Amino acid sequence: MSEDNPNYSYLILGVLTVIWGTSFILIKKGLVVYSPAEVASLRVAAASLFLLPVAVTKLKGLKPSHLWKLFLSGMLGIFIPSFLFSVAQTRIDSSVAGIVNCLTPLWTMILGALFFGQRFRKISFLGIAVGLAGTIILILSRSDTSLSGINLFALLIVIATALYGINLNFIKFKIQDIRSLTITSVSVLLIGPFALIYLFGFTDFTTKLTSVEGGWKAMGFVVLLAFMSTAIATVMFNKLIKISSPVFASSVTYLMPIVAVMWGLLDGETLYIGHILGMVAIVGGVYLANK
Repeated sequence: MSEDNPNYSYLILGVLTVIWGTSFILIKKGLVVYSPAEVASLRVAAASLFLLPVAVTKLKGLKPSHLWKLFLSGMLGIFIPSFLFSVAQTRIDSSVAGIVNCLTPLWTMILGALFFGQRFRKISFLGIAVGLAGTIILILSRSDTSLSGINLFALLIVIATALYGINLNFIKFKIQDIRSLTITSVSVLLIGPFALIYLFGFTDFTTKLTSVEGGWKAMGFVVLLAFMSTAIATVMFNKLIKISSPVFASSVTYLMPIVAVMWGLLDGETLYIGHILGMVAIVGGVYLANK
């Protein structure tokens, strides 16, 4: 399918939805043995090793001015948010974390308008609002928890979603001249050493790997997470930003919970009317936001 075909963007969006929606169960399997910080650092470190051969070949065609931009993109879009989410989810419910994560498209739109000269029709704001409402319905329907558990740790996720919004606009408008594969591979390569130093220098990862039952299996889930959700999906996501818009690309945030619910059904959970209503609102919101 040609990149000029309008359906190409929706195809990438669909694949990303499946990959990142599946990442929740992979993270869950990794957390059986490892701490959130260990999962986050292992994920970044493994992704950098996966993309190392590609990154080395792409470095030759880059200017010194490109490197700091790619390092910044990696920190904003991958490294810092990974740790912010890990720390936050030790003190807040997963449902609250999921709801706050849906601020990404809103931050993308707001920051794009304020600092990157983006203009949006009113219907786009309506679509974002409808999608956010649908996500709240969906997450609350599958969690049986309330918003009363929100505490200051939720602000860490608010910061993470703001960083996502900045990075989306940054890629679209400041490094448009660099190909998607180069952006992903080199940015992950540049942040990889920080993850490796933290993982092996400041955590009990190696001890747990060799002495805790299921350590290797849990690592396998995280490595799969790194390969699919961080390496492959990030390449696709950066491509999507370039051929569409930051707001369209960030709408994957709304679609991911749908896949998470499907995994829940396979794991024996029940589909309630709230799930259906939430999914309908989410799809409708994505359509309106990009109409």
